[in-house]
Amino acid sequence: MAKRFTISLDDPLAREFDQMIAAKGYGSRSEAVRDLIRQALEAPQAARYAPPYSVAVVSYVYNPQEKALADRLMSARHEHHDLVTSTMHVPLDHDDCLEAVFLRGRRIAVQQFAQQTIAQSGVRHGAINLIAAETEPGRHRHPDGYGQLHSHLRTKR
Repeated sequence: MAKRFTISLDDPLAREFDQMIAAKGYGSRSEAVRDLIRQALEAPQAARYAPPYSVAVVSYVYNPQEKALADRLMSARHEHHDLVTSTMHVPLDHDDCLEAVFLRGRRIAVQQFAQQTIAQSGVRHGAINLIAAETEPGRHRHPDGYGQLHSHLRTKR
């Protein structure tokens, strides 16, 4: 038995969705939504077999004039300082900025933080690029003795 539910999309998003449906050859919006849901449900299963550490970039567009949103995003980055290695902020126009947050750490923590970031109300066009890392980060000094203690992760080859 099929379950029916209703979603609402603003006009620009609905137009883009319809264009994607046509470009990929779906017969209906329902088929496209079912495919997206299947992909979302399969992703966690595939992730179970990934190494425990990862690096990632979470990117998103938002309006920095929405002060409460900008404050929430910054607070979240500070709360997860152990995962965040760097942030890049690019003004796109008067109302929109692109941010890229570079992450490193336990895969599950990285994924959760990235997902929570793009799920914030007011964040648009969010994406996560997660790359598995093979080894646990170790803290060491280079043989020449210079520099601070730091860690390395090797990405899967």
